[in-house]
This record gives sequence, structure tokens and C-alpha cells, in this order.
Amino acid sequence: MTESGTNVYIGSLIIKIEVKVVQRVTNCLYLDGDKVLLLQKPRRNWWVAPGGKMESGESIRDAVIREYREETGIYLKNPDLKGVFTFIIKEGDQIKSEWMMFSFFATEADGVNLQESEEGKIKWHPIEDIKDLPMAEGDYHILDYLLHGKNTIYGTFTYTPDFKLLSYRLDPS
Repeated sequence: MTESGTNVYIGSLIIKIEVKVVQRVTNCLYLDGDKVLLLQKPRRNWWVAPGGKMESGESIRDAVIREYREETGIYLKNPDLKGVFTFIIKEGDQIKSEWMMFSFFATEADGVNLQESEEGKIKWHPIEDIKDLPMAEGDYHILDYLLHGKNTIYGTFTYTPDFKLLSYRLDPS
């Protein structure tokens, strides 16, 4: 959550208005046969479904197609929205940041994947190996639903600043 403040002057009274900005991100789990394409982020060496930040005025579908292509070299066809998630980073009782993630699932794409991008290493993984890969604890739940769930799922994940999962809630539609 990015904070920006504006002072509003009413006569001699000064009121500070703070606006908290929630970052919006998209990602996609692309399944080809019995394998999924994942990205290994260098900071923690965690594997993630490729994606990234939305640009101002961009639709979630356009954002996931653009981000996926930038990170992997693959052009997604007909990605299907499967999850909408809120992530909260808390330190004690204070919310440090918050973002929304729109997760897609795809089985059709064009192009040849890169081996590596500026975001990290890109690799195909058999579905059964996902549970053994290093990743944020909540991502195991998300990826499992993207692979096996039928409708759209909604959820909230609360983490510490060092990404220890404090709590989560998933609400299938």
C-alpha cells in the first residue's frame, strides 16, 4: 500500500488527507500437457506463476497477456480468470502494504518460452512436483485451485514483512 498525502486548507484549518494505494497485479498458470511453466524469482528463489503489475487504465486480461509475454516469451490465448486475491502484509497490528492479485489459468498459447528473463529463471515443472518447490506458503493453495478448481475463487492472505503466512481464507464461488 503506497501512501500519499495531500494537505487541504480550510481557512486556518489544515486537514491532511492520506490516500492508500493498493497495487494491482496479475499472473497466470499455463498448463501444457502435465507440466506448468513457472518463474523462479532470484530474491528468495521462490517459484511463482509468471505475471506482474498492471499499468494504469489496463484491463486485467490485457495485463496478464502483456506481463506473461514480457516474462516468458509466451503469448497466452484465452486466459481464464480463476482467482481474485487480497494480500496483506502486517507488522503487529499495522498493515504495511496491501495488493490485489488476479490469477488466470491457460491451456493455449503461442511462442517458445525463454529460459530466463530479467525477472528470473523460467522452467517447466510436472504438476506433481509443485508441492515440493520453494514458494510462498499461500501460493501452494492458489496453484492447486488454479489447476483443479472449477469456478472463480476469492481469497485473502495475510503475511509478515518477511512473508511468513499468518492467516488465509479461501471462498470458492
